[in-house]
Amino acid sequence: MHVKTLQNTGTLRGMIMGHQATYERIAELILENKESYYRLAFSYVRSREDALDVVQESIVRAFSSRKTLKDTNYIKSWFYRIVINTALDFLRKNKKYTYLDEGQWEDLSTGPGDTYEDVDLHKALDKLPPKSRTIIILRFFEDMKISEIARILDENENTVKTNLYSTLKKLKLELLS
Repeated sequence: MHVKTLQNTGTLRGMIMGHQATYERIAELILENKESYYRLAFSYVRSREDALDVVQESIVRAFSSRKTLKDTNYIKSWFYRIVINTALDFLRKNKKYTYLDEGQWEDLSTGPGDTYEDVDLHKALDKLPPKSRTIIILRFFEDMKISEIARILDENENTVKTNLYSTLKKLKLELLS
């Protein structure tokens, strides 16, 4: 009985250490990609304060559900999915849509020297369904590969490609009109 208790203690210690490692990897990833997560949240809620709230709520959700993460190699896509779902939940709860003027778009930077300058493009993006908008944002504003987007959205890669190309056609028509 005493040996079994020691084995269980070792197993428990391993589980605790594993959860601690996951906790640390999540924290590290969030800090490394905080601007990307903020931009993604902002692209949905269109308000600095609300975007910060969405990211904060996403962090809380991630840490509280970290035990459900099966493979730590997918923490980044797992957290992107949490941010997207949290932003959509926020919009559903608040039914709040805010349209930005050109100056506000310029404040939202995608990185050094790269700013949102094309207001028409962003108005066209606003008209897209959330899933299509997410694919465009992740692909072109966050420079993600199709496979990463598919993991985030829990979709087949071919489905993401089809949606991407049909959305690009819609955007082209919208921008030309």
